[in-house]
Amino acid sequence: MKKILVLGAGISGHTAAMFLKRYLGNKATVTVISPAANYNWIPSNIWVGVGKMAEEDVKVPLAPIYQKMDIHFIQGKAVELWPEGNESNSKPFVKYLRTDINSEEKIAEDYDYLIHATGPKLNFEATPGLGPHGGHSVSVCTPDHAIEASRQLHAAIQEMKNGKRKTLLVGTGHGTCTCEGAAFEYVFNVDFELREHGVRHMADLYYITNEAALGDFGVNGMHLKVGGYVTSSKIFAESLYLEREVKYILGAHVSKVEKDHIEYETLDGNQHKLNFDFAMLLPPFKGNQLNSFAKNGEEITSKLFSPAGFMKVDADYEPKSVDDWSHEDWPKHYTCPLYKNIFAIGIAFAPPHQISVPRKSPNGTLITPAPPRTGMPSATMGRVVAKNIANQINGISEQKTCSMAELGAACVASAGSSFFKGTAATIVMSPIVPNFSHFPRTGRDDNETYGEIGLAGHWLKRILHTVFIYKAKANPFWWIIPE
Repeated sequence: MKKILVLGAGISGHTAAMFLKRYLGNKATVTVISPAANYNWIPSNIWVGVGKMAEEDVKVPLAPIYQKMDIHFIQGKAVELWPEGNESNSKPFVKYLRTDINSEEKIAEDYDYLIHATGPKLNFEATPGLGPHGGHSVSVCTPDHAIEASRQLHAAIQEMKNGKRKTLLVGTGHGTCTCEGAAFEYVFNVDFELREHGVRHMADLYYITNEAALGDFGVNGMHLKVGGYVTSSKIFAESLYLEREVKYILGAHVSKVEKDHIEYETLDGNQHKLNFDFAMLLPPFKGNQLNSFAKNGEEITSKLFSPAGFMKVDADYEPKSVDDWSHEDWPKHYTCPLYKNIFAIGIAFAPPHQISVPRKSPNGTLITPAPPRTGMPSATMGRVVAKNIANQINGISEQKTCSMAELGAACVASAGSSFFKGTAATIVMSPIVPNFSHFPRTGRDDNETYGEIGLAGHWLKRILHTVFIYKAKANPFWWIIPE
């Protein structure tokens, strides 16, 4: 019987583990190692961050799900990878530390197939003073972070009700951040919350981003079909910021966060300062790199992982100019080049390059969004890689591809949570990575790339929350719900 080890129980890892068990049943054992005891539906953390949802609404205990599905669950953090085994263990294995009891003892778990799906390391340390852990800003990256964000936001709202004007800042806390979409959602949910409490006139609300233009979202923007017309995501986004009276700062690298102000550099090389009373700033991501060793004990970490800690897969990592970028650079199967029984999916895989055009200030500071790899693409990778492993075990030669230059993605971005007055921007694009060979005009399919905003979008996002929590719990017929 084959043994499959999945590192991480986020959207990609959890999806992969469930589909592996569904495809293989008793033909393989599936083991998940994750440092957290709960699955977190991250897209709804922004609602926790404004007090519209409770922590328990976005978290699901993993152990009961895996017990129901006959998946072995270990609450632990993987720290070492031995893809060839060693002199005392002929099988490849991973060493981990138990996190449920805060153990320092390294325990080995062997495997026949390994899926690296550990998600991001939240790199608050990249910007001095950034983040909720000893810093001066809040975050919505985890439920705990979002609870504190909500507490501080509503404390500021109460002070505004008492007649005190406030400056609120939302955005990216470093020049290389990804997930601009989460900051986009949060700033408009803050705007909505201020209006609901009748204090919008007492607030200066700023959005700061490493995007060179609004609507870039780390995918170099889009041409959207809106109401029968084609417009750019830049115009689509700008109109929303203008309508909601949100001031924005573009092409910004936050270099320091102090108690009451940030210091930042813009693409023109100039240095700036902005005072704030409340700041929700997202961190850049690093990979959860594993110290890796050959059978003889030689360290091979740099052969398996990029300098940022993401695992290298079947992508073209040769340095290229933007003009030479191709959709063919992106991975199709997410296999490790050196060890074909190792896969990396979701945020854990190393992208070959950015999707947005890389930009530096005259000072040499990189100020460009990193490629987004969360949500729908992560889940799709999990399902496809699970199917490919199952095919290999079943002796089926077919191997499905899952390139981000082939995948489409749908994003429903909340702009205010209310069943009667809420709104959300629904944006669909296909493919995620522009493919100019197939779509020479814009790199994307004009008929499959569109957007709209309205109350129906909010209803859709709320329904999707319920549906994907249902799926994560492995409730009856979970597998028919698409990624």
